[in-house]
Amino acid sequence: MSNIEKRIIRGGFVKLLFHKQKQRGMKLIDFKTRCVQKREIHEIVTTTHKNAECGDTINEVGFLGFAEMECGGVVERGDLVKIEGKPIGHVLGFDDCHFPNHYNILISVDKTITAKDINIQVESKITFGN
Repeated sequence: MSNIEKRIIRGGFVKLLFHKQKQRGMKLIDFKTRCVQKREIHEIVTTTHKNAECGDTINEVGFLGFAEMECGGVVERGDLVKIEGKPIGHVLGFDDCHFPNHYNILISVDKTITAKDINIQVESKITFGN
């Protein structure tokens, strides 16, 4: 039996974003997990908020872009997020202001970053999990 708790979710960037905001007003929804399906596209957002809880407002953000999921699975608060194999942070939670079009998946980082800051390209790979 495997000691892996869940599938690592893999995806690739389909649209890059390059802006930051200090008063965005995103709200962490009251769920610590979200199921994603193969081919769904979700927005990937960085934030310096570290100890936020469900219902908290997230203001300081940096936008990486939109990523298409290559497989279905569960993205969970605390999941390690890697881009091109390099760790960038952990899933803080989800904002659903654009749902059902997409979720904003918020990644807790030391400094807000955009696609330009870490040289993301269209088709760069992103993973969620350990």
